[in-house]
Amino acid sequence: MMRSPPVPLKAVLLNTPDIELWPGGLLRARSSHDARALSRARHVLRRKRDGVYLAADLAEGLLPLLPRLQREPGLDAALDALDASPLHARNGIDRVGELPLHRLQERLDVLGIDADGYEARTGLALVAEPDWLAFAGFDRYRRVLWLRIDAARAWLRMRDAAARDGIVLEAISGYRSHDYQLGIFERKRARGLGITDILAVNAAPGYSEHHDGCALDIGTPGEPPAEESFEATPAFAWLQTHADAHGFTMSYPRGNPHGIVHEPWHWRFAG
Repeated sequence: MMRSPPVPLKAVLLNTPDIELWPGGLLRARSSHDARALSRARHVLRRKRDGVYLAADLAEGLLPLLPRLQREPGLDAALDALDASPLHARNGIDRVGELPLHRLQERLDVLGIDADGYEARTGLALVAEPDWLAFAGFDRYRRVLWLRIDAARAWLRMRDAAARDGIVLEAISGYRSHDYQLGIFERKRARGLGITDILAVNAAPGYSEHHDGCALDIGTPGEPPAEESFEATPAFAWLQTHADAHGFTMSYPRGNPHGIVHEPWHWRFAG
C-alpha cells in the first residue's frame, strides 16, 4: 500500500472544544503587541467563541496575550493538545479523532431550538468537530482554509484537475466550528431574520456538514458566493461531471429531505 505523505506540523490546526491552536505565521496581528508576539510564535492559542488571541507559544515559553490567562476555560485541554502536537507530524498518521459535542445544548438553547424536534424534522445528525485539521490553502477572501486531511488532499486534486480543463474552482468556506455556526445565527438575527428563515439556509449549530472539515462551499471568479446562479456556470457543470470521481457529492439538491434550500455550491467529501 502506498503511504500517505507526511503532514507538516506547521500545516496543522490543533482543535480543542474551546480553543484552536493555529500554526505560527497564519494569523494577522491586531495590534503592535500582537505583531511582536505573532512574528515569533510557533503556535497561537485562539478562543473559538469570539476569535480572541489568548497566548503565543514561543521558544522560551507561553506568552499570554490577555490578562488572567490561567482562568481561561479550556486552557488545560489546549496545552495538552500542544504537548501532544508532534504526533500529528509523524509520517503517515492520518487518523482524525472527534471532539466531544461540547456545550451543544447551550448553543441550541440560545436560539430556542429543540434538538430532538429539529432532528426529527430535518433528518440531520449531530456532527462532531475533528481534533485536528490540515491546511488546504486559502479561500477566495485569502482566509486560511482548513479541512480534514483526506478532504484537503481531494480538494486540491480536484481543483487542479479542473484547472487543467480550463475551469477555476474557488473555495468559499471550509471547516466551521460549532461556535462559528452559532455566530452566523446571531449575526443574522441581529439583522432582523427569524430562526425559521435562517434554518432554511443554515443548519443549526452542531448539525452543519462544515463541522467535520469535509464540506466545502465552492465558487468561481465573477460569480457571487453561495448563490443559486452558480448552477448556470461552467464550473458547476464541471463539478456535476467530475466531482464524484474525486469523492465529492452535492449535499442539498432541489427537493432534499432536510428542508434546506437548493445549494449548488455546497459539496462534501465522502471518500
